[in-house]
Amino acid sequence: MSSDKKPAPSLALFCKVVDNYGDIGICWRLARQLWREHGVAVTLWVDDLRSFRRICPEVDVDAEAQRVAGVAVRRWRDQDGVFGAADVADIVIEFFACDIPPGYIAAMAQCQPRPVWLNLEGLSAEEWVEGCHTLPSPHPRLPLTKHFFFPGFTARTGGLLCEAGLDEQRRQFQSDAAAMAAFLAPFGVTEADMASTKVSLFCYPEAPVAALFEAWRGGAGAVTCLVPEGVGGAAVEAFLGAPAVAGAARTRGALSVRVLPFVAQADYDRLLWACDLNFVRGEDSFVRAQWAGKPFVWHIYPQDENLHHVKLRAFLRRYAGGEDALAWRWNGVCAGDASEQPGWSALWTAFLADMPRSAVRCDDWRREMLANGDLSGNLMKFACALAAVAAEK
Repeated sequence: MSSDKKPAPSLALFCKVVDNYGDIGICWRLARQLWREHGVAVTLWVDDLRSFRRICPEVDVDAEAQRVAGVAVRRWRDQDGVFGAADVADIVIEFFACDIPPGYIAAMAQCQPRPVWLNLEGLSAEEWVEGCHTLPSPHPRLPLTKHFFFPGFTARTGGLLCEAGLDEQRRQFQSDAAAMAAFLAPFGVTEADMASTKVSLFCYPEAPVAALFEAWRGGAGAVTCLVPEGVGGAAVEAFLGAPAVAGAARTRGALSVRVLPFVAQADYDRLLWACDLNFVRGEDSFVRAQWAGKPFVWHIYPQDENLHHVKLRAFLRRYAGGEDALAWRWNGVCAGDASEQPGWSALWTAFLADMPRSAVRCDDWRREMLANGDLSGNLMKFACALAAVAAEK
């Protein structure tokens, strides 16, 4: 009995972990979604399995090859290696301009038809992204063409990663107070904590955590801060007066700090959904905070010559009309004379008063982003269109 159904394409996704967890977090979400929702046979090449394991406990850090959640995972040791055409996937993605092994590229040139080759770029709200999205880049020596694929915040980009059913899962969870309390209870969150302003804190070492803690500690309203182990550095340990290991907790003034273990991605989503405010960093947690529909403060990855401030400004212009005093200060940006800037207590008081309006904006933004389609679906449409053209040549 014959079938006209085409076999699912194969896809190789190459990821070098630079931002500790952000890079692998994005690639792992994408790999699973391509497998689950699009039936793609995904091989994920990763150079840092230990960072991978922090967000996916099933990963064996000593294995050269393994299968996790339907995805083939390969250790990417170096740029060496001999590959043949049979080793090459139908779609090859390099994440954020990482250099895939030269031997693999040479094998790609031997394939007929040629594989679809994409460079999945980092997320940015800058206007130039729309003009560069899907642009071709011919290889200087080999008969190969790579295309740039940009995630983004408009319909003229690839959109944002969002799994099918995610919004409904969020809605059900956030409408069930008992479910949220039961989820947070293993982290030491008490009934009294549930009545406070619950904040998740995920940031880079440069963040002014100590100053924010002092504002929260002396504030009029109770704040419960949930921070993953290893985040916040000396400021968290100073507040605790003890090592910041998972399970550590202390209350001083109006502030309670509880240290959490790193959790799997699905549980991190629930953490964002359960909190009233989320401090997030980089790209992966930044996007997940947007799907949470709760106010958030973004700590952007620092770059030389403060280039990250340009990206921050571009996003805040789209999201908040450029205004967000707490986000600016959190990222080390001061407008005018530093001596005339409001203190952290004043910044927090103003931000807290504005949170109801911020919550409405978050919800509106989430719907706007959903209307752009999700990144994996948009990526597969583009890749399949390129593959169809290549097959006709």
